[in-house]
Amino acid sequence: MPIEKWSEQVSVVHLADDPQMSDDLQMLEDETAVRKFDAVLDFGTVHFVNSSNLAKLIKLRNQFIQKDSKIVLCNVGTAIWGTFLVTGLDKVFEFSDNVTTALASLQIA
Repeated sequence: MPIEKWSEQVSVVHLADDPQMSDDLQMLEDETAVRKFDAVLDFGTVHFVNSSNLAKLIKLRNQFIQKDSKIVLCNVGTAIWGTFLVTGLDKVFEFSDNVTTALASLQIA
């Protein structure tokens, strides 16, 4: 499982292309039901996202907001970034260049 517990309050999720991405997002959703934490989603090895993945990301974001937690997306490649731009989700999610910067942004907040 690519969910890495960085600390008690922060997890880093290293996502991969489907079908693994759907499973990873489901595991993250299950984890949010059990505990409150902030998450960094690393898109470094993701080459495409489908509408199902986008819907799951929006659902996760809403769950995190309800728990007063943050979710940061990082290492988003050009093709994936284009999808976020076209759908308007670039204004919905917080983005960072890499995992280190994303972790730092969570510590500052």
